[in-house]
Amino acid sequence: MNKIARPRRLLPLLVPLAFALACLTVLGPALLKQVPLNEVQTFKTSFIGILLEALPFVLVGALLSSLLHLFVSEETLSRFMPKNPALGILCACLLGLIFPVCECGMIPLIRRLIQKGMPVYMAVVFILSGPILNPVVFSATYMAFRLYPEMVYARMGLAFAVSAAIGAIVYLTWKDGPLKLSFARGTVEHGGHTPGHGGGKLTAVFVHAADEVFEMGKYLLVGCMLTAGIQAFVAKENLAEIGGGPVSAYVFMMGFAFLLSLCSTSDAFVAATFLQTFSGGSLLAFLVFGPMLDLKNGLMLLSVFKTKFVLYLAFLICTIVFTGAVLTEALWLSP
Repeated sequence: MNKIARPRRLLPLLVPLAFALACLTVLGPALLKQVPLNEVQTFKTSFIGILLEALPFVLVGALLSSLLHLFVSEETLSRFMPKNPALGILCACLLGLIFPVCECGMIPLIRRLIQKGMPVYMAVVFILSGPILNPVVFSATYMAFRLYPEMVYARMGLAFAVSAAIGAIVYLTWKDGPLKLSFARGTVEHGGHTPGHGGGKLTAVFVHAADEVFEMGKYLLVGCMLTAGIQAFVAKENLAEIGGGPVSAYVFMMGFAFLLSLCSTSDAFVAATFLQTFSGGSLLAFLVFGPMLDLKNGLMLLSVFKTKFVLYLAFLICTIVFTGAVLTEALWLSP
């Protein structure tokens, strides 16, 4: 009965679909003439580029999450977890040296670590510092700013300071669980993929990783589409005029980083192109703010964490990165 009833439910949709198809057939050629082809080509190129840049890191993050879920118990993780908050924040800041994962792959990994017992403040520090404080990003930033090495060390130092400060604030102020209810009820939503013997373990790892990728992938696709649309249809020259002032330059570059949603391994090369246009402090804000909070990453955060927690985290990131970038320019980057 179910096999017969299911097609019948689809029958009412056939008439509007046929009507829409007929309208597109008639109006399609006229509509295509109105489409700016250069912008469409830019959109396609940007979308594919952003997606291909982010997807490998999502795969790595999902694979690490799967390995943690299947092979690392809560007891094992708790034994290696520092009990002292200050030491915990320091260790979380340095985790990027061991797990050099881009911000795109952080969300599935962090969700699994919290479910395994990692304290929220340590998870927040790792989310913020991991995409910047790792050898891959350090090398890329050094290559982009090899004639301006102060920017390289300023980026690493400010990322460490911002992550540690936000981790301490979260430790002191946030006591509730940050995960959405569907994720916080337990660590067994993928319990059916328990590792077995022999080849069963390897199969379970890849099945679980595939579940993670499909779960995060839809938010990544939406974020990539929105980001590519902004890059294609919003004139950068008009935006640059808005950011001409001493304060608005910081706001503009932070907003620009949020909208562009570049990977932390490549954003330094984009920032270097603005070296003659914007101040060092505003470029520093771009380099630190983007990996911590951008459009596609924000959507992925909202898919896992409570909205209230994401907004609270976004407020802390905006205010502390802005303040830190201004102070760093005054004390370190100014000629």
